[in-house]
Amino acid sequence: MENKFVQKCAEIEDTKQLAVKFANLVKDNGCFVNLYGEIGAGKTAFVRLVAESLGVKEKVTSPSFVILNEYHSASIPVYHFDLYRLENAGISTITEELREYSEGKKITFVEWAEFSQGELPFERIEINVTYDDDDTRIYEFESVGNKNNYVIEGLKN
Repeated sequence: MENKFVQKCAEIEDTKQLAVKFANLVKDNGCFVNLYGEIGAGKTAFVRLVAESLGVKEKVTSPSFVILNEYHSASIPVYHFDLYRLENAGISTITEELREYSEGKKITFVEWAEFSQGELPFERIEINVTYDDDDTRIYEFESVGNKNNYVIEGLKN
């Protein structure tokens, strides 16, 4: 079974449809998601669209300066980390917290996961966001571990 899925999104409406599909797949069990991509690629936009699809009422913003935003107005809690501004010492101070946010029924997004020094949970979804010259966003989803393979399969259908 291939545990990868790639979707091109030419318009924001395409991204919204992808986010709604993803939200519907993870709303019952939750998941831990690492997001990769350049500044402006669309990581926060995807998180915002997923959160809105889940019923989050608060304004969803990038947690670049606060490290973590929490949203509790939906049927499942949504946590949104941004590791961009943390250095090695900073990452080590939240490693245990990141592990805790990978357990139970919640959805945790981690932007700039490449700064985690390999300390993120094994069972996760990784989303790499890139864009073409014509501003088409390309979302590449991969399930790491077996727990979330159903998400990849659901995205394919």
